[in-house]
Amino acid sequence: MMDGDFRGKQGDALRREAAQEPDPVHTGEVKKETQVIAIYGKGGIGKSFTLSNLSYMMAQQGKKVLLIGCDPKSDTTSLLFGGKACPTIIETSTKKKLAGESVEIGDVCFKRDGVFAMELGGPEVGRGCGGRGIIHGFELLENLGFHDWDFDYVLLDFLGDVVCGGFGLPIARDMCQKVIVVGSNDLQSLYVANNVCSAVEYFRTLGGNVGVAGMVINKDDGTGEAHAFAEKVGIPVLAAIPADDDIRRKSANYEIIGTPESPWAPLFEELGLNVAEAPPVQPSPLDQDGLLNLFDSEEADGFNLEPATAADMCGKDYVEKASLEVIYDDV
Repeated sequence: MMDGDFRGKQGDALRREAAQEPDPVHTGEVKKETQVIAIYGKGGIGKSFTLSNLSYMMAQQGKKVLLIGCDPKSDTTSLLFGGKACPTIIETSTKKKLAGESVEIGDVCFKRDGVFAMELGGPEVGRGCGGRGIIHGFELLENLGFHDWDFDYVLLDFLGDVVCGGFGLPIARDMCQKVIVVGSNDLQSLYVANNVCSAVEYFRTLGGNVGVAGMVINKDDGTGEAHAFAEKVGIPVLAAIPADDDIRRKSANYEIIGTPESPWAPLFEELGLNVAEAPPVQPSPLDQDGLLNLFDSEEADGFNLEPATAADMCGKDYVEKASLEVIYDDV
């Protein structure tokens, strides 16, 4: 009985947490024209790889860059810091609160060669809402003076697979000027990219101002599906990072390749320029058939869906029963 009471109370707590509304959008004076850019993509598609190298190259070009990981896995900054885990804002806040202390910037923000970086973090599995954790993380950032910070670019790394409120925060609340999607030539990553485009379109109808600046194609093997997707939804390709074994090895060894002396420097220099200058546009997301047709094959042509029947589902003992539905004559 006690175990049931505990589960009931835990469930009530989670429901209360999920029902909490975020604080109002900051409306104070803008101290500096900072470009805030939210980057979305399927988990494992290479957002962290792309953003670590992009932010490093932008810093080498003289820009002041803040990279914020908004994924509960807290792995956005691991490549930037040579495989070292960065203390998360949520975890640090919890520990400091228990100790009766306040969080300082130096507790959660770290830097390397001109790039400033931090991780929001999230709750352990089953112990809270990841989306609510993102909202709470941004509330803590505001308490640390987020709106007074002096950066040229703030890059937000968001998990695109999850569609609950917190992960859509930058789009829903106009917290960023533009969105960039990272994808590859596979259906699942383009499905996520298409969902993000749909979210942008939806919030535009509600008066939002966020647009999609373009797409970064990672692990490009030349098959062309991602390029075709970008063309159909009406967004530019900002860069195509090839599926190259040198890139794979260096990334696995936590080595930054977006450096001026790297053979990959021109690629990330161009990406940095495109990210900075690409205007936000309103995409035209595809429907399910349009997305699947990017991968259409000749063998699938002409296939028709055959509806199942109740007899199919019940087997040989199926007996059709008279319907109890009341049918009214047209008035």
